[in-house]
Amino acid sequence: MSLTDVRTTTEHVLGPVAEIPPGEGRAFVADGVQIAVFRLRDGSLHATQAACPHAGGPLADGQTDVDVLVCPLHLYAYRWSDGAATSGAPPIRLFPVREVDGMVVVEL
Repeated sequence: MSLTDVRTTTEHVLGPVAEIPPGEGRAFVADGVQIAVFRLRDGSLHATQAACPHAGGPLADGQTDVDVLVCPLHLYAYRWSDGAATSGAPPIRLFPVREVDGMVVVEL
């Protein structure tokens, strides 16, 4: 699949995957929606809302592994599998994300 195949109105090209170091996240805006995209050390991509629902913390600055994302403000952990908080806090919204021709493509 190539970038020319990304034609739906719900898919947005955010930028090069290489601009997200392994193990870190970056914030983006697509169609007015703030998104945090993470490139895990195993190379997989994950995308979620940019602000923590608990206190608005910048999730792109959080710590992550293959199972959870941890908010940098109050250490609330959210599962990548379903967005649920391990603490019982409100869940985060997850977005489908993939790499196409070296670019991050997210679906809103």
